[in-house]
Amino acid sequence: MKPGRVRERFTGRIAGVGSTSGVRLVVGRWDDSPWGSFADVMVEDATGHRVLLAPADRVRDFVAATYSFDEHVIEPVDVSDTSDGWQVSTRSLSLRLVVGGRTPLGAALGLVPARVATAPAWCAAADPIARVALKGVRTRGTAGGDRREWYGATSVVAVTAIDGSWRGADLGTLAPVEPPCRFGFSSTPKRPSVTSVVTTIERSA
Repeated sequence: MKPGRVRERFTGRIAGVGSTSGVRLVVGRWDDSPWGSFADVMVEDATGHRVLLAPADRVRDFVAATYSFDEHVIEPVDVSDTSDGWQVSTRSLSLRLVVGGRTPLGAALGLVPARVATAPAWCAAADPIARVALKGVRTRGTAGGDRREWYGATSVVAVTAIDGSWRGADLGTLAPVEPPCRFGFSSTPKRPSVTSVVTTIERSA
């Protein structure tokens, strides 16, 4: 790493789902970060309008400097466990995720020790494979504000159903994340899923 640069790690899970309404959602549930635990949501509607839902100004400023949005909204973001998955609740969004078993990709990731899988060097080596195997997915890239980013996935489980509403309109039922989301250099997998991940972001000090 070059002088004058710092790296920050965010450990948690990312849920990526599509819906028959055309709304695609990426929910970040971060168990450990430079600011403790928090959750945020990235939404892209059927027209391509991209919205960030962030629980605080600090989260909004950091995420917006790394990814691209058309609108930023500060509101409480609550993500809780249910008997069969997650419940995501904000003033704008109600989303229930039903989570299933580990996917074949998740099983393959489980063969790699987490210490290795989350290292930036491994993420860089895996990037060419991810580009071919998973449309729209990258494991390293250049983010906004002269930032570099690496995604180190350790497990993937399927999302099997959703229901809820976005800004008062019904989301419909589960659909692939298609077209890929356009928040940054990488989208989530096309197959709706929850990925356990360590995200490393390098930025100017």
